[in-house]
Amino acid sequence: MSLTSALNTAQTSLSNYATQTSTISRNISNASDPNYSRRDAILTNSLIGSQGVSIQRAQDSALFVQSVTYMSVSSAQETLLGGLTDLKSIMGGNDYETSPSVLIATMRDTLATYAAKPGEATLSQMAIADAVTVANGLKDASNSVQTVRYESDKEIGRQVDQLNELLARFETNNNKVISGTGAGKDVSAELDERESLIKQISSIIGVTQVSRSGNDMALYTSDGVTLFETIARPVEFQTSSGFSATLQGNKIYVDGVPLASGSGASTTGQGSLQSLLQIRDDYAPQMQTQLDEIARALVVSFAETDQSAIPTLPDMPGLFTWAGGTVPAGATVVPGIASTLTVNAALVQSLGGNPELLRDGGINGAAYSSNPTGATGYSSLLDSYVQSLDAPIAFDAAAGISTNASILGFAADSIGWLELNRSDANSSSVSREAALFRTTEALSNITGVSLDEEMSILLELEQSYKASARLISAVDEMLQALLAVAR
Repeated sequence: MSLTSALNTAQTSLSNYATQTSTISRNISNASDPNYSRRDAILTNSLIGSQGVSIQRAQDSALFVQSVTYMSVSSAQETLLGGLTDLKSIMGGNDYETSPSVLIATMRDTLATYAAKPGEATLSQMAIADAVTVANGLKDASNSVQTVRYESDKEIGRQVDQLNELLARFETNNNKVISGTGAGKDVSAELDERESLIKQISSIIGVTQVSRSGNDMALYTSDGVTLFETIARPVEFQTSSGFSATLQGNKIYVDGVPLASGSGASTTGQGSLQSLLQIRDDYAPQMQTQLDEIARALVVSFAETDQSAIPTLPDMPGLFTWAGGTVPAGATVVPGIASTLTVNAALVQSLGGNPELLRDGGINGAAYSSNPTGATGYSSLLDSYVQSLDAPIAFDAAAGISTNASILGFAADSIGWLELNRSDANSSSVSREAALFRTTEALSNITGVSLDEEMSILLELEQSYKASARLISAVDEMLQALLAVAR
């Protein structure tokens, strides 16, 4: 080997070491970035025998796809659990102290005490006060359920805007990847960004990736609807100004196709949008229906009937009344009745009413009075009210729980329904989060940066660098000797 060849070889080696060292330095500086994939600087030989450095990006496509899927289902499950937890908080949290079941049970006990001492005016006022608490509790719960729906609807709007922004950024990034690949450039940074965008998109909506020629990529929802193919497809949604028991929310349209909501406590949804739809359109309305059925049953159970020898007057609301002002007929849910439930003003002393009408009847006039003489020892009507709270009645199957139960039993079943779904959602959330963690960890072991490994390679490069430097120094000494002889 000539001195010139040796010098060129040493210079090439130093240049390659510089590239390798720069790559390792970049790896080390990005070690804490979860969206960064390790770069490997690999020495390659050309056809003429010269050495160069090729930058290769660590990746595992199959494991990345799996991690994105788990990220999507975990996001959906966590969102659903959050919504069910919000519904649980409406009932007073872990002890359900403000639930209709607890409030009605308290009212029943007070009514039973009043029935045992019907002449006690204080007990009549306590019974009315408990009834007001029940009515207000149902009204507040109904309003809170609609607030949960409204907040879910607003969050859907926010996430749809975010999704459209991410898809627009994905389009820009994908074009950079395609053009860079075509020009033979290193597109590792662009690929890192593209994978980061896919992760963010998958937490909002389920994503299926399809790789195409030229490093191009298309995105579809888990249901096969196009999210991105050459250009970003529009995701459209119109938020609602408010909600009620009779108002339905608007649909989400992906490229003109409506997005389905998830189903079940262990949700089938992928991404937070499908779970938000599930809370807004399934769980919250179901809970509203149960509240409405409890309110309807209270109106029916405490209704007054015509006490005439030959009854001709219709049944009328007694202790409890509502905006409709009638006694609902049949076991059919009355949407929104819980939100307008009140105690009859004729019984509220502060409104000029007489609480003892609860004992005697006649809230709707003399024809409905069961104790026209006003005997203080009369308790039959109060006893019938207490018994009605524990007697089975028919409920609408649309409530999704018991169709034949007492009011107290139905209210308790409503809590059981909510707690069962929340508990199942929590168990699924834990298992899916664990699966996501394991998959992410496995992917990180392949594509992530190990500081120990990078430092070890850096030490090896340092030794190789020293060897090349010594070679250059030796060549320099030889050239100096040759020049001295030539003189």
